[in-house]
Amino acid sequence: MKTKNIFIYTFILFSFLSCEKFLEEEPRAIVAPETFFASENDARQAIQGTYAILKNNSIYGQVGLDHFYDNGADIIEPNRSANFVEPIGNYSLNEALADVSIQKMSVSDTWKDLYRVIFNTNIIIDRVSGNEALLQEARTEIIAEATFLRALCYWHITNLWGAAPYYNEVLTLEEVGQLGRTDEATIINGILSDLQFAQANLPDSYPEAQRGRASKWAAAIIEAKIYMKQESWEAGLAKCLEIINESPHMLLPTYNEVFDPLNEYNAEIIWSLDFAKDIEGIFDPAFPGAAFAGNNSWRPSMFNPRLRDEPKNTDERGALRDALSANGQAFNGTGLQVASKDFAEKFPLNDLRRELNIVDNYLGFDLNFPYMAKFWNLDLETSPRFNHSDNRMVFRLADVHLMAAECENERPGGDPTVAYGYIKEIRERAFATIEEAEAIKGLSQQEFREAIYDERKWELAGEAHRRYDLIRWGILLDVVQNLEYRFWEPNVNIKPYHVLLPIPLQELEQNPALLDSDPTNNGYR
Repeated sequence: MKTKNIFIYTFILFSFLSCEKFLEEEPRAIVAPETFFASENDARQAIQGTYAILKNNSIYGQVGLDHFYDNGADIIEPNRSANFVEPIGNYSLNEALADVSIQKMSVSDTWKDLYRVIFNTNIIIDRVSGNEALLQEARTEIIAEATFLRALCYWHITNLWGAAPYYNEVLTLEEVGQLGRTDEATIINGILSDLQFAQANLPDSYPEAQRGRASKWAAAIIEAKIYMKQESWEAGLAKCLEIINESPHMLLPTYNEVFDPLNEYNAEIIWSLDFAKDIEGIFDPAFPGAAFAGNNSWRPSMFNPRLRDEPKNTDERGALRDALSANGQAFNGTGLQVASKDFAEKFPLNDLRRELNIVDNYLGFDLNFPYMAKFWNLDLETSPRFNHSDNRMVFRLADVHLMAAECENERPGGDPTVAYGYIKEIRERAFATIEEAEAIKGLSQQEFREAIYDERKWELAGEAHRRYDLIRWGILLDVVQNLEYRFWEPNVNIKPYHVLLPIPLQELEQNPALLDSDPTNNGYR
C-alpha cells in the first residue's frame, strides 16, 4: 500500500447507491482507512461498488460497449443520424472526438471507467490479502471476484486498444498517470492468470438474491474467447466443453424463452448484470438536466421504438397508440438501435429467430424500421421509459456451443460433422423442420467456417459480439466495405486501423508516455 490518500480516493468511489438487486443494503459512505475492511461486510461492499461501475453508461449501461462491439458492423444501425453513435458507426473517429462525452458515453468515458475498476480491484485484493479480520474462505472468494473483474476490464481494454497501461498492484494516481503501454501479449498472460484463479475459487452459481454476480463460468468463457483469438483451437475447445459439460447452464428449448423478461436468470444465461427499477447510483447519476433518465439503464429504451417514428402510415399513429395502450404497452423508447438494412434483408425468412430480431409489423401495423424485439420491454408498468429493471445479458451458453463448433472445425484434424453436433440443438430450435436445421450439415471446412460466420450473426445479434468476431476473423474491412447503410458511409470511411480505438487526446496530453511505444496512436495520427 502506497499512501493513505489513495484509500480515501477509493472510498469516495465506493460511496454510492448501487443498482444491483443483490445490494439491498446501502453501502456505508466514507469509511476511515484504518477501519475499512474491518469485516467481511466491508470488503463485500467494496466489491458491490465495483460492480456498479460496470453498469455506468460507458460500459454495460445505456449504449456503452455496444458502441464498440456492435455499431459499425453488419447487424445494428441507428434509425437516424445520432451524434454519439456517428464516430464509431461511420468510422469518423479521431483522438479529439474520442474525448467528446455525450450523456457520459465516449471512448474516453469507457477508458476511464475500465481503469477505475482496475484501480479499485487492485486495492481490494491488497486490502483483503492476509486480512485476519476476514475468514480465509471469504478472503479467497472476494479476491477471486475482484480478480475476475480486473481480468474482464483488461480483456475489454486489449480488445479495444491492444497495448495499454497494465498494472496489478496498488499504485498512486500519480504513478498510474505515468505508465506507458504494455504489449498486448503480456497483458493477455496476466488476464489468463487472473481468470484461472477466478475459476478455481468462484462458485458455480449464487443464491437467488445474489445472481447478478459473476460465477466461475463467466471467467471460463472469457478464457475460451482468448484462446480462440490466439487460434489455440484445442485449448479453446477444451474450455468450451468444460463449460458445456460441467456448468449448471443448459440451452433452453426455444429461442424466445431466452429473452423472456420475466425469466432473466434462466438456465441459458451464464452472466447478466442486474438492474433495478427506480434505483439510481449516485456514482454515475443521470446526465445534467435529465432527471427523467431514471436508473441510467437505457439499453431497452435504445431498442424500444418511439411512436413519433411509427407506423409507416402516419395516419394510423393514433390507432397504433390505442392498440398498444390496450396491451398495457407503449412505443416510448428512443428507437435508436434497429436492425441494419443488410441484416434485415438477409435474415432467413424460415428462421424462427427472425421474429425476435426483425420486427417490421406490430399489432397489424407496418413499421418504418425493423426493430430487434429480443431487447424490447414495452410494458408501461414494469419498464417505463429510461427506468428499466431489465438485466444486461453479458454471456449465455448458446455462444459457447457456437464457439465449440468453431474450435472443432478449425483445430488440426477437426471434423465439420462433429462441429455441427455442438450446434445441433441451436439449429433445431431455430427451424420448424430437421431438414431445414441440417442445411449446414455435411459441409467442407471452409463452407462450415462461413456458415459459422452467419450462425453467430443470427443467434447472437445485438449481444455485443459482432465486431469482436469480425476483427478476430480478419474480415471486418471486407464486410463493412461491401454493405449499404441507411445514413452514413462507413463502407467508404473505414480504414484497416479501425480495428482498434485511439487513446483519447486528453489522456495523451496528461501522459505523453502513452505514445512512447506507438507514436501513431493505433494509426490515428
